[in-house]
Amino acid sequence: MIHQNKKMDYFLLSFLGLFLIISVLTIYSASTYLPSYLGNLPLKQILFYLLGFVIMGLIYKIGYRKFIDFAYLFYGIGVLSLILLFPFGTSVNGSICWFTVPGIGSIQPSEFMKIALILVLSKETMAFREKKKNTFSEELCFILKMMLITLVPSVLTFLEPDTGAVLLYLIILVTMLFLSGLRMRWFVVGGILLGLVTGSFFYLYFGEREMFIQLFGTKLFYRMDRLLDWRKGDGYQLENALAAIGSAGLLGHGFNHTPLYFPESGTDFIFAVFASNFGYIASVVFILLLFAFDFYLFRLSLKKKDTLPFYLVIAFLIVLVYQQIQNIGMTLGMLPITGITLPFISYGGSSLLSYFILMGIILSIQKERASI
Repeated sequence: MIHQNKKMDYFLLSFLGLFLIISVLTIYSASTYLPSYLGNLPLKQILFYLLGFVIMGLIYKIGYRKFIDFAYLFYGIGVLSLILLFPFGTSVNGSICWFTVPGIGSIQPSEFMKIALILVLSKETMAFREKKKNTFSEELCFILKMMLITLVPSVLTFLEPDTGAVLLYLIILVTMLFLSGLRMRWFVVGGILLGLVTGSFFYLYFGEREMFIQLFGTKLFYRMDRLLDWRKGDGYQLENALAAIGSAGLLGHGFNHTPLYFPESGTDFIFAVFASNFGYIASVVFILLLFAFDFYLFRLSLKKKDTLPFYLVIAFLIVLVYQQIQNIGMTLGMLPITGITLPFISYGGSSLLSYFILMGIILSIQKERASI
């Protein structure tokens, strides 16, 4: 049994090896149109991957339960880092989402905040489930506590602004609430309230724009405008991305032959670079690879339901799948452009390292199961 689990560990690592190759090749192709002051991005991505493997190995040795023990400490550090962005962060394209560290580069706290949120909410969900039978007041307190835990980083991240990260936080919250065993009435009431609030918000945005601006300000109005531009199928990024993908054909334009320039080609729109270079067939194979990776994680989560490892793996899987769907969907003009990167593929140290931390936790869970 132990030998079997070790094989499974290496099978999981093989996915990361494939992602490394795909990521570096695609970032290299995207570098054609990127400014030289950004440096050698493919080499930087390789270094991030190597650092990620080291961090993953350390977490594997330490064990995921140590992270659970210090979950609230990580949460507090995450919230503090989000607060410190406002006086000390670096503004890029109107967003203050990064710290600039000389000699190292930029660090995006919201990427690591999602890990702390997964740890804390999983811990709270497990404690709630262990009580077996909860009264109405206990369920209400649990919901309010979970919402408050999520609200603090969500508000701070929204103010940066980073809408994509806020959506991730909310998805983690909803996932944990569904897994907690709450009675269905809470979700019915929550759905009705959410529908009323969302409906009112969009009614003001589409029907009473002057009132919307008076209530929420011009910044939020223009953010909504940019967010909903995808419905028209226009916008410089999206038009060029769709043209690059559409002209690629079955086999693509060839490695390092991206026909058009579009901003964020190494991060948000990296799938467009891959599809334009390698074509429709390679894109389908790549999506099947992502599906196989996700399905493998899903099978791992089912080994012991209603346990802390189950909640951790499911939360990680939901975030991973959401980012994959959102990133590829927005590249194809099917979903709003929210600045969500493609996990393990897009360039970026903070995003990549955050996922390696989560992978270390999963490998640690497997190791514990193998020893039982």
